Amino acid sequence: MRRLLLLFLDGVGAGMADAAVNPFLSARLPHLRALLDDELPLAHSRGAGHGASLAPLDATLGVPGLPQSGTGQTALLTGLNAPALHGRHYGPWVPTALRSRLGEESVLARAVAAGYDVAFANAYPEEAIAAAERSRDSRFLRAGPPLAALAAGLMTRHTSALASGAAVASEIVNDGWREHLGRTGLPDISAARAGANLARIAGAHDLTLFAHYSTDAAGHTRSMAEAVSALELVDGFIGGLLEAAPPELLTLVVSDHGNIEDIRAGHTTHPALGLAIGDGHAQLAERLHAITDVAPALLALLAAR
Repeated sequence: MRRLLLLFLDGVGAGMADAAVNPFLSARLPHLRALLDDELPLAHSRGAGHGASLAPLDATLGVPGLPQSGTGQTALLTGLNAPALHGRHYGPWVPTALRSRLGEESVLARAVAAGYDVAFANAYPEEAIAAAERSRDSRFLRAGPPLAALAAGLMTRHTSALASGAAVASEIVNDGWREHLGRTGLPDISAARAGANLARIAGAHDLTLFAHYSTDAAGHTRSMAEAVSALELVDGFIGGLLEAAPPELLTLVVSDHGNIEDIRAGHTTHPALGLAIGDGHAQLAERLHAITDVAPALLALLAAR
């Protein structure tokens, strides 16, 4: 039975073939290169390797200005043209006026309502969630993925799950939890080990979401070294995921807007990353042209199982 994994990477676009500004051309990315027969996500390029298909995703959605995370993540997770509904691109957080629609209409909520076994693989600290639920105005509950997960009843993985490998830290490795949250007993894991943990979670559920944000943060530094390091971490993570993935897992790697692919610019109007991996990757990629196509495509695949 097919399993679906939605792997969200914040702020990753398909950029230009210019090694001076695009870290994809400088980073060591053996797993992505192998999947795509040494091709890389470049502006407006669609294509397929032996194990994956590229599908650049329009993130502007006909709205002037630079795409932003708040409306972009809402569009990605619901299929709604969130920038048009809000009247402009908005970020970094989901606009307050759209949060109820995100909660009710996300791919997670709709899959749960249809009876599917759905997981949000990210771990969140217990005390942060408790504080956020008390105040309803915490940064932990402003981004699209945790807002959607909480509304769908899926914000269930905390310290013990991270310790056992039944969850993955948003930053992929556990360093932040160990160094800044005092969880020194957590295992010091590699990106590949984290990817293998995500593969096991996804293999046990009909639909799994994992969200990673450090790619956008690295893009905002406008540092080639930071951007290269962020992409190499993701490549190691994907390598561990692929090595441990069951054959029935179809993975869709997507983003909400461009950023890291051009270290000069901050956010860009480049197409957002769309990368389908696994059996059926070409057919899935054919459905994808804009970030609003992601949620409907996943729901259609679930219904067709």
